[in-house]
Amino acid sequence: MSVKKALISVSDKTGVVELARQLNELGVEIISTGGTASLLKQEGVPVIGISEVTGFPEILDGRVKTLHPNIHSGLLAVRADEAHRKQLEELNIQPIDLVIVNLYPFKQTISKPDVTYADAIENIDIGGPTMLRSAAKNHQDVTVVVDAADYATIIAEIKDAGDTTLETRRRLAAKVFRHTAAYDAIISRYLSEQVGELMPESYTVTYEKAQDLRYGENPHQRAAFYRQPLGNEGTISSAEQLHGKELSYNNINDADAALAIVNEFTEPAVVAVKHMNPCGVGIGATIKEAYEKAYAADPVSIFGGIVAANRPIDEATALLLKETFLEIIVAPDFTPEALAVLQEKKNLRLLRLSTQGSAAVPTSFKLTTVAGGALVQDFDTKQIEASDLKVVTERQPSEEELKQLLFAWKVVKHVKSNAIVLANNNMTVGVGAGQMNRVGSAKIAIEQAGELAKGAALASDAFFPMPDTVEAAAKAGITAIIQPGGSVRDQESIDACNRHGIAMVFTSVRHFKH
Repeated sequence: MSVKKALISVSDKTGVVELARQLNELGVEIISTGGTASLLKQEGVPVIGISEVTGFPEILDGRVKTLHPNIHSGLLAVRADEAHRKQLEELNIQPIDLVIVNLYPFKQTISKPDVTYADAIENIDIGGPTMLRSAAKNHQDVTVVVDAADYATIIAEIKDAGDTTLETRRRLAAKVFRHTAAYDAIISRYLSEQVGELMPESYTVTYEKAQDLRYGENPHQRAAFYRQPLGNEGTISSAEQLHGKELSYNNINDADAALAIVNEFTEPAVVAVKHMNPCGVGIGATIKEAYEKAYAADPVSIFGGIVAANRPIDEATALLLKETFLEIIVAPDFTPEALAVLQEKKNLRLLRLSTQGSAAVPTSFKLTTVAGGALVQDFDTKQIEASDLKVVTERQPSEEELKQLLFAWKVVKHVKSNAIVLANNNMTVGVGAGQMNRVGSAKIAIEQAGELAKGAALASDAFFPMPDTVEAAAKAGITAIIQPGGSVRDQESIDACNRHGIAMVFTSVRHFKH
């Protein structure tokens, strides 16, 4: 047996008693601390107290117990180094061959709504990470385990050969450093937020794997889905999949986009998304009416799309949804009758998001990677009300036009720039996305709307650099426009609106989305 002595000190005690019992049966001596030692003794597993090894009591309410040369020399000594072996013998320090440690529950502590700063600080583990790092550094000789999922592997290898393999020790060491890095990242973020350092000199983030994906945007790209460890409520990463195939990379991106748009609305709303752009958005007195409008907005593009609703899906709505090929439906819930209808479609993914709603405001920053770096910014959660608008034309918008303008504005915020959205009768009737010039997006939206452009409201995500978009709108019969304003040539667009009797309002807010 190469593994003769193990140190076990865990906060999460899942499986630890059985592990310790098996190690004891294999003749491994067990050193333990605090609550772990008490539990193992209670369960009849022989344990050597940490103070017996250090010759020093646990002090400062347990803050100091493993931070001692007798522990860390036993972890860091290189077994093949004669000088190291000699020093251990002279100081009567015994090597520690196996370390089983997990850390104080800092993440769980700060997740509590009533957590105090003092509670958070007290749950920052010091001795645990130090032991883990010491053992992981010396993984040539020491096996270190931070995850209960690895208990079976190490027991099997020790039973088979008296020790773990070097390959296993290297894999577990890498896992330890990932674990301690993630642990420190959460602490760093919490403390930085407490002092208002939101974009500090170094930016460290951590995510936890939710699932492996078959591939990324394209089959030749590797991919996985990670969730942030805190603040997941109301996001796709917290959704419960009730039915259907495994989610893909593109599914997750599109579902996230659909959810962001539908959360703009408080009234019953449905959003259909293709390639992260809305192809149809509708609001109504019921979720069924909202879906009918979203579908009518673009019955061609919705095919193979993602649908998000902000109300539970009932049977009547489910019967309509079933008629179209969809990839995903995201909703706060599904009635049993609706589930029965939709589950008839074998591959249709159904996601339940019980905390969905406008309260699900992102608590983190938006991170976009570029070659060699990353861009960090706030999520665009800016909203406007009617009172924020400035009428800049001779004609005031009517009450109905104002309603459609605000509706279109909520949607255009989520369309790839350059973006134009036309709205009429509480639904999108035309969407122009991602064009290199604004009038190009307008022409696409107007062409899609056809006759429905007459009397419609037009929203632009950024100002008009020239009046050509207004002229195209007037020709199509659009009667009201909402845009940020701010161009040096604003007056030309205002004059064009006045000539054609179009009401135009400025928001003083831009919504570029690249």
